[in-house]
Amino acid sequence: MKIVKLLRTLSLSLLSLLGVSCATETAIPTAKNVDIKRYMGTWYEIARYENSFQKGLKNSSAQYILNDDGTVTVLNSGEDASGKRTSAKGRAYAPNKGDFSKLRVSFFWPFYGDYYILDIDDKYSWVLVGGRDKSYLWILSRTPTLPQSTIAKILIILFLRYP
Repeated sequence: MKIVKLLRTLSLSLLSLLGVSCATETAIPTAKNVDIKRYMGTWYEIARYENSFQKGLKNSSAQYILNDDGTVTVLNSGEDASGKRTSAKGRAYAPNKGDFSKLRVSFFWPFYGDYYILDIDDKYSWVLVGGRDKSYLWILSRTPTLPQSTIAKILIILFLRYP
């Protein structure tokens, strides 16, 4: 995965250039005024921090569907090493009414995890998603690829705002 290697290389380079050190855990700033209706639809994974539940998957995508009760159905999918598409269905909700930048998502009830919309393009063409403890991170796009200049911009945002 070229993008994952690029992400790691740029991460280390930016950290050393900026002199960023490990910080104590503070509140994670999230995007302002997320329009949940505009967020719905299909997003393609451009890069991620590797995690146990997506280990080895490539060509991953997520589809978000707004339910009548205000919750969101989440359909994640990706290809395993053999090319077989696997999927997981979950449900997300906003614990703070009206603040859709911080969601809680469950793929296996009663266990929930954070889904924080850290930053999003004004046109909703890309999004930076993470969680409270900074161990999860995704760059998602409305298209299967993003220009390298856009990825570089997102990485700069990531390391300036979320050290």
